[in-house]
Amino acid sequence: MRPIQIAPSILSADFGDLRADVAAMMEAGGDWVHIDVMDGHFVPNISFGAPIIKAIRSATPKLFDTHLMIAPADPYLKDFADAGSDLISVHVEAGPHIHRSLQAIRALGKKSGVVICPGTPASAVKPVIDMVDLVLVMSVNPGFGGQSFIPSALELVRDVRMIIGDRPVDLEIDGGVTPANAKEIVAAGANVLVAGSAAFKGGRSAFATNVAAIRAAAEAGHQ
Repeated sequence: MRPIQIAPSILSADFGDLRADVAAMMEAGGDWVHIDVMDGHFVPNISFGAPIIKAIRSATPKLFDTHLMIAPADPYLKDFADAGSDLISVHVEAGPHIHRSLQAIRALGKKSGVVICPGTPASAVKPVIDMVDLVLVMSVNPGFGGQSFIPSALELVRDVRMIIGDRPVDLEIDGGVTPANAKEIVAAGANVLVAGSAAFKGGRSAFATNVAAIRAAAEAGHQ
């Protein structure tokens, strides 16, 4: 199993002071900055675009994990790469040419990820598994933060873990992650846990405690 990484989602941060919230969360123990980009077309919500990523890039040297919930994605990949994304993930459901999208991300010198929604079979990632650094399994339907974890996502995680095998590929899960379910998520095979509400709740004074609780539960599933 690859190392556990906690990736707080800035969708749950204070947008009035976003840069400071990102810096505080990473200082409090977050490993990656998870960035949810929504277009109001592929998903029923709009979040933000590349300029916001550029504005907060200097807040931390830690990995910027950019999850594109947009369609089409290809015309905007360079913008997100130039803004400071380190890893860019695209949905198999967002367009007809996932192979081409992943090629484009790699050509930009960035790590690449492929994402599947709860209703998409794990087999959808198999044709491109050797083109990615990460597979992201959604454990809620994408579009909104604060949703409850969909239990059947654990089976998706197990199936994806089998497809990954011994490849150096991270397996990320996003949606409804809390200290209460982090252990079983990791036991199923995930090693990168995106947490929004569970990481940011209570404000900056609670960040370190929140992250530590998620990490402790995740590490228990790592045994």
